[in-house]
Amino acid sequence: MNFDEIDQRLLAELQAEGRITNVELASRVGLTAPPCLRRVRALEESGAIRGYHAELDAATLGFTITVYAMVSLKSQAEDALRAFEDHVATLPAVRECHMLNGEIDFILKIVSKDLQSFQEFLTSNLTPAPNVASVKTSLVIRTSKNEPGVPLE
Repeated sequence: MNFDEIDQRLLAELQAEGRITNVELASRVGLTAPPCLRRVRALEESGAIRGYHAELDAATLGFTITVYAMVSLKSQAEDALRAFEDHVATLPAVRECHMLNGEIDFILKIVSKDLQSFQEFLTSNLTPAPNVASVKTSLVIRTSKNEPGVPLE
C-alpha cells in the first residue's frame, strides 16, 4: 500500500498518542473529522495499524526482572520450530519471541516478578520445552531506550 504524506502524519500521531480523539487527530494533520476517520479506518483495514494498547509500567505492576533468553533447538525442521513456537505462545511471561538466523534459533523477552520466580519459570517451562537443546540468559540491568513502533520521520 502507498502511504501519502497525510497517512504518514496520521500514523505518526497515532503511534505517539493512541488515545487521541478523531477531532484532535484531524486538526493535527489538517483534515476535518469525517475524512480523517475514513483514512484511519483504511489504515486499520490495510493492516498498517494492527491495534491499540496501553503501555504499562512493569516495575509498578511488580515485574522487576526482564531477561533475554537465547534458545537453541536440537532440530530446525519446520515441525520442530512450530512446536516450540506453539509452546512459547502459551507462556504469558514470554513477551516477545523472535526466530533468528545463525547460532541461536530464538530470542525471547521474558518478564518476571523476581529472580526466584524467573528461575522457576526457566526450569519448569523453558528448558524442558519441546526440542530445546540449550538456553542462555542475560538479565537486563538498565534500559536506556525502549521505543515501540517504527521510525516515521
